[in-house]
Order: sequence, then structure tokens, then C-alpha cells
Amino acid sequence: MLCLKEFGTRICSEYVLELHSCVELQNKINQLTAPKETPSTAGVLSSNICPMEQLKKLNELHGRVLLEKARLYFTRKPLPTLEERKKYDCEFATSTSFHGVHNIIRTKSKTRKVLWMLIVVGSIVLVSWQIRSRFINYFSWPTTTSVVVQYVENIEFPAVTFCNLNRFQTQAVANLSIIVFLWSIVSEVLHMFHIGDTFDQELTKFLQGNQNFSIKEFTRNNGFYLNASTLLDCEFFGKPCFPEDFEHVFTEYGNCFTFNHINVPATRRVTLSGRGLSLLFDVKQGQFTDDPALGFVDAGITFAVHSPKAPPRFDGLGIATPVGMHAHATIRQVKTIIQEYPWGECNPNIKLQHHKLYSTYGCLQECKARYIQKWCYCLPFMLPGNGTECDMEKFYNCVSPALYKIEIMGLCSVGTHNSTCPVPCEETDYPTTISYSTFGSEKALKYLSTKLRKTKDYIRHNLVYIDIKYHDLNYKMTQQQKALSVSELLADVGGRLGLFCGASVITVIEIVEYIFTNCCWMCVFLLLKAPEIPNWNTSDENQQTQKRKIQEC
Repeated sequence: MLCLKEFGTRICSEYVLELHSCVELQNKINQLTAPKETPSTAGVLSSNICPMEQLKKLNELHGRVLLEKARLYFTRKPLPTLEERKKYDCEFATSTSFHGVHNIIRTKSKTRKVLWMLIVVGSIVLVSWQIRSRFINYFSWPTTTSVVVQYVENIEFPAVTFCNLNRFQTQAVANLSIIVFLWSIVSEVLHMFHIGDTFDQELTKFLQGNQNFSIKEFTRNNGFYLNASTLLDCEFFGKPCFPEDFEHVFTEYGNCFTFNHINVPATRRVTLSGRGLSLLFDVKQGQFTDDPALGFVDAGITFAVHSPKAPPRFDGLGIATPVGMHAHATIRQVKTIIQEYPWGECNPNIKLQHHKLYSTYGCLQECKARYIQKWCYCLPFMLPGNGTECDMEKFYNCVSPALYKIEIMGLCSVGTHNSTCPVPCEETDYPTTISYSTFGSEKALKYLSTKLRKTKDYIRHNLVYIDIKYHDLNYKMTQQQKALSVSELLADVGGRLGLFCGASVITVIEIVEYIFTNCCWMCVFLLLKAPEIPNWNTSDENQQTQKRKIQEC
């Protein structure tokens, strides 16, 4: 009976009629398809399926019912008269906290009215332009950069990785060109190196004759080694250090050794500038060699200064020290903090699986490892991860083309926030200033010749002396900061509203309430002027029958 009172007899009757006809039709279908079903069961099944046309009509009726309900609700509350709306507008103009509007209403002079209208409109235009400029400035994501030099009592010493510029032992390399060529293929995973096809036939014959050959084990056993004969002297901040304090690592230079690596139990720190790590190497030119045709023409030690938590990177960043020289390297610690996108280009959500500290170089290594494992079903031993190690045949036939494909297609990109490896949000670098002096003086040569039992000529052609120390006990922090925060934006907007219009948040709420009230009145007016719902022609008998069915419902 509720639908009769609120929505009208015809609409509700039509709704019930459609529903009843749908149920009767479904009951007939159930009787034909399943004659053994009981009436109660048929009634349950009848609610499951209904012709599409009947459903469309029911939806149309439902919409009309809702429209009629809205019309009936608004007709109970009559619209305000024109005088009442004028009174409401006048009360708003005289009571609002928006400055200048009440002067337009209260003044009697037309000249003053026009003048105040121009002032108010001009203020609104001016404050709108100012607010727009502030929002444009905010959404350009401006930043500022601050540089702070922080002095400390002690500072963490970085990791330093050392490599011999001559990578292989001469006596173990029967075919130097093939070994160097193989290592070039292997080290492609660290930096792109065009190997060409010069040694295709020789390489095929070599691999056929050495099917179990492993360039990894060959390099580990026959590359540069670190022991008492190659590390003649080592001292860190006045205390002796030994070959056992270095950790072996593979780089494009073959066997390399890292001092102050991440597995050191206690972090090494220095408390005085001008002192640090001092080392004396014997590169043994007579025992180690390399292929000058590929650019390896120097003799000496190359080293890289890096964070203990990051892998060493020599591609363009290694510092070479020739034999017969004393290298004086002074380092500084520089910390860089970059904002996340859209203010900066870093992505704080990216984490590395096999490195504790995020770096673009470590990210590139893991990215290459993922693609190579996916395409070649193996993992190069120079890349981080767990998987089946690639043999030389897969290195040549699959890994090398895969690296070329990654490079050409840009699958492992660096730089912007949407690249594979964006810039790190926090990074610690160790810029190095290096100077050289001849090693050693005449008296030093005599002393070392007696101590080491080596000739002066041998010392000049094989020994390298390296000093690495901090320039000052401080670090420089370069921090990218947001030039405009949300609170500063609100303060700018509020200041301009108050300056030009005397407005505040309360004023904005008043204006919104006024606009909302007028919009509601306009919507009610349009709704009441909408076309009437058409009537459906039904006979009196059908109407009476429908009323009884509704009452039964």
C-alpha cells in the first residue's frame, strides 16, 4: 500500500503487472521443461529467468518511480518567492566578510556604486591572477639546492679496490689472444666492449679442444694474486695490514682485491686528516702480461674508491698508477640527497636484491642478470644472483647477443624517474685528487734494494707506492629540497586573498554556501517544470485487479 500512497496507483500497478506476467511466463516454461516439479519448486525457479524485454520495461518503470518520488518530495516545500530571494541576496551582500561588497549595496550614490564595483571586480581579477601564478609555480615542482660542510671528529674510510693492469700470468697463457678474447666476452656484462669476429674460427677450435674450460677458474688461478710477494707493505692509520684483509672480486681487470670491504666486522674510521692507507705493490711485469692490441699497454696498479656497500666500478672511474711512481691520493666524502619525483628524479621504492645500498651501477647489474637468466637460462658469474653459471659456449652464443640487444633496445636505462635504474635518492661519493712523484729517490732505492734484495732497475720497473688519505675531517652534503611546500602554498594564497579582498577560509565557505543555495533553488525549479509523466491507458477492471494484487503483496 506504500507505493499507492507515494507514487500513484498506475505506476505501481504497471510494475506488479509486469512482474506477474514474467512469473506466469516462467511458470509455463518450467511446466513444459520439468512437468514433475511441485508448484513450490516451480515458483522458486520462476524467479531465475525473465525475458529481456520484460526486464527493460521493469527498469524503465523503476526510473519513472524515482522521478515521481523526487517530484513529490520537492513539491511539499514551495519555492521561495522573488522577493524572498532578493532579500536573501541583500542579506548575503551586507553580512559577508568579503570586503567591499556591502559598500555596493548600502551606498545611495550611483557613482560610488560604480566605483566600488570596479574596485571589487578589479580586486577579484587581480587576486585570481596572483593565485593562478602561485599554483602554476607550485605545479612546476621547483627545488632549491643547499650545500653544507659538516665537520666531524672521525669519519668512515671508504672501500678501495686494486687491480693489476696486466691481468694474466705469462707462463699459464699458451694462447694469449684467445684468453684475452674470452675474458673480453665475459667482462661485457660490466661494460659494452666490441669484440668483433676476428677470432671466430680460433675460438671454435679452442672450445672444441677444451670442452670443460672455465675462464672463471682459469682467471682465479692464473690471474693476478695478492700475497706477501706482491703486497710488500701495507699500513692503515699506523697499523699493519695484510693480504688477508683484502677480499677477492672479479672485474674487467680480472682478479682484483678490495680493502675495507662490506664483510669487515668493524667499520674502519679515521680520526686525523693526512693519514690513511699506504701500500707498496710489486706488479711483477716479468710474470704478468696482457694483449697490447686491445689497449692494455701500461704497467702498474689501477684502483677505485667507492662505498663499502657498493660494487667497484672501473669503467672510466679507475685511477691508474704507473710503476716507479708514488701516488698521493686525497679523498673527500660527498653526500648527495635528491628529491623523489616530481621534484627530483629518484624513486625511493626501488630496492636491490643483492646489494645493501642502491646505486645505478648495481641496479644495472641486476637488470642485466634478469634478462640474461630469462633468455639464456644461465647467469654470468660476474653478475649478482643465484642461478646456473653460463659456460663459454653460452657466453659467446647467447649472453653476448643478449647484452647487445639490451643495449640497443634500452631495456636497462639509467637517469630519469621512469627509467629502469633512476638516480639514487641518497648517494655517497669519494672524489679523489691525485698527484705523483718519482719512486724512489737514490737513497730510497739503495735502502729498498738492500731490504727487498732487488736491483734498482727492478724497483723502478715493478714497484708502485700508493697513499690514500682524507683531505679534511668533514663531509659535504648537497641536498635538493622542495622550494615550495603545501603549507607555504596555502600561506601564499591566504595572504593574497587577505591583501586584495580581506577574505579568509570563512569567507570562502560563505560564498560556497551562497552559490550552493542558489543552485539548489535552480535545480528544484527546473525539476518542477519537467514534463509530466505520461499516463498509461488501462481499463477499470485491470486497475481493480492490479489493486487487489498489490494488496496481496
